[in-house]
Amino acid sequence: MRMLRMYIAQQCFGLSDEGIEDALYDSQTIRRFVGIDLGRESTPDATEVAP
Repeated sequence: MRMLRMYIAQQCFGLSDEGIEDALYDSQTIRRFVGIDLGRESTPDATEVAP
């Protein structure tokens, strides 16, 4: 489910794999939508986002 939400955020904002990785660090709103809590886990890097 998390990867689907990352894909949706990528499409909505026109982000590359590296762009969504950066956005997850920079935007609390995108992290909340995707379901990532930086206090408990790390964000997937760009190589994990690409299929």
